[in-house]
Amino acid sequence: MAASTTPPSSLDDQQIQRLSDLLDRRAVPFKGFNLEALDGFLSAIAVSPSQIPQSEWEPLIWGGKPPRWDSPEEAAQVQQLLLGHWNMCAARVRLDGDSLPEHLAPLMWLPEDPELTGEQALREDELDVGGDWALGFFTAAELREAEWDQWLDDNDWIEEIFDHLDRLASGESIDPEDPTAPGTPVSYRERLEIISAVPSMLADLNHHRVEALTPRTPVRRDDTPGRNDPCTCGSGKKYKKCCGSN
Repeated sequence: MAASTTPPSSLDDQQIQRLSDLLDRRAVPFKGFNLEALDGFLSAIAVSPSQIPQSEWEPLIWGGKPPRWDSPEEAAQVQQLLLGHWNMCAARVRLDGDSLPEHLAPLMWLPEDPELTGEQALREDELDVGGDWALGFFTAAELREAEWDQWLDDNDWIEEIFDHLDRLASGESIDPEDPTAPGTPVSYRERLEIISAVPSMLADLNHHRVEALTPRTPVRRDDTPGRNDPCTCGSGKKYKKCCGSN
């Protein structure tokens, strides 16, 4: 049976696992993305100040160069998974972050036990939750660096979002009063607080993107009559011969 040519609107658990396994085999060994980094990457593309075509962003997923697939059918299946994931991210940012359905939540690894809050109860490799997601986000932002910089210069709240994500990516909190001072390690609890706010951050960025791309119709006062139109004063003369002659 031939595979559908229409990408799914979202990926189910089985498709997400297939994509994750595919990335671990064909992308991560070549300095490409794992699933979490891909989710952050595509989320940033969805809220980018300007459109980024797939031909520009897809090679980065694989470490710079797409793999050679075993067959056209396999290549088509990979595209279905990628575009299904893209559809998930695009849908995610269009919704209110506080009421986001579970199947559109950001794909970040978290410990299985949600009650684990003591850092002594976590392995060292569990303390960087959200780090790969944030790194993927910033990789996409670099594709439109000048435009993002303009947004950051014009909007303090966007700079605050980037500061939060930078804490996830770097694992450090920098004192804005003294950027040269050593950073303070970001705690596991702080990471969870930032992660919980990510959907709302994305929704706010997307709203700003839509506003920025929406053409503005200038609000005009009553139109001035044309030079050959009747004058609005009621004289019966042409405007150019009456009030328009002043």
